Amino acid sequence: MFNLQRQERLLGELRRHGAVRVRDLARDFGVSELTIRRDIAALADRNLLTKVHGGATLPIDFVPPSQRPRRAPATRFTIGMVVPSLDFYWPAIVAGARTAAAVLGVSIQLRGSSYDQDEDRRQITRLIEAQQVQGLLLAPSPDGDGDRLDEMIEWIGRLPVPTILVERQPSRWTPTPRQLEWVRSDHALGVELAVRHLWEHGHRRIGLVLSKGSPTSAHLERGWRAVCADLGLPDELLIRESVALDAPGHREKIAAILAACRRTGTRALIVHSDPDAMSVAQFCAEQGMSIPGDLAIVSYDDEVAHLAEPALTAVRPPKNHVGRVAVELMVSRLLEGERRPSQQVLVTPELVIRSSSLPRVVR
Repeated sequence: MFNLQRQERLLGELRRHGAVRVRDLARDFGVSELTIRRDIAALADRNLLTKVHGGATLPIDFVPPSQRPRRAPATRFTIGMVVPSLDFYWPAIVAGARTAAAVLGVSIQLRGSSYDQDEDRRQITRLIEAQQVQGLLLAPSPDGDGDRLDEMIEWIGRLPVPTILVERQPSRWTPTPRQLEWVRSDHALGVELAVRHLWEHGHRRIGLVLSKGSPTSAHLERGWRAVCADLGLPDELLIRESVALDAPGHREKIAAILAACRRTGTRALIVHSDPDAMSVAQFCAEQGMSIPGDLAIVSYDDEVAHLAEPALTAVRPPKNHVGRVAVELMVSRLLEGERRPSQQVLVTPELVIRSSSLPRVVR
């Protein structure tokens, strides 16, 4: 692409998402990160975007008037945010929250936990006892037995400040003074996008490999079974194993997965998450298997899927947007109080199609 074409496409992505990252644009456009930074600088000089660390956001002047916040003091509210990790998956959500906070005049007090409910409680309690926050954005960890959150949800529901769950969804009804609000990626729809993509390319047996202990897994299984039933596909190949390179016995586990694929005639896998999918792809290459010729692979997360060889088709949860919506919901709650009904928001993921799922074109 010429400079002007690339910059116009960059602005299109910015209008669509509200914020963009240099890393993502360089990967999607097929250029260096330095080139994208130069484009962002050039567009910032023309006041078409606002540069932020690692990317750019849409200037408030370009937000439609109906969506602009009312003018407010520099810091209207302080919101606490407790997430289970500050590395894989969560940085994009935090970045989205901070983008919305900057526009709405909100300060965010960020705390990282460690996928441990006791640590979650400690971090939340410290924020409340210090009287630092008027509301909380929380991503509580599942307990040690799986993905149960019932006891933690009841505790959160009785906190003295409004709370919104991020990438977490409690039971439909909760024993709390008011029904909890939440915003999360629609993972069930995300896996459906992947299944339908593979189905359109001729696959009639599509397996699912889930990460053990992940809160996302239950949503992926539910969506996979539903779309398989809708399309008349068998849902017999479901694997619950962690097979990333650092997982104990990963080679033996992958060999067992591939044996199950051969036994059932399965030639397409959806693998959660990227490290596991890349581990499967690497093992296939070592065994002389062609991707996607012998086995098509779709990853779920799209953090590093583009680094695989071949680059992996992946479902990309709308992490940045989830963070933005969470802050917007909290500000709305703090402004309107009990007058506003509880809201529960699902945000649609995106399927990013790459080489690992497309049949080779014979010329």
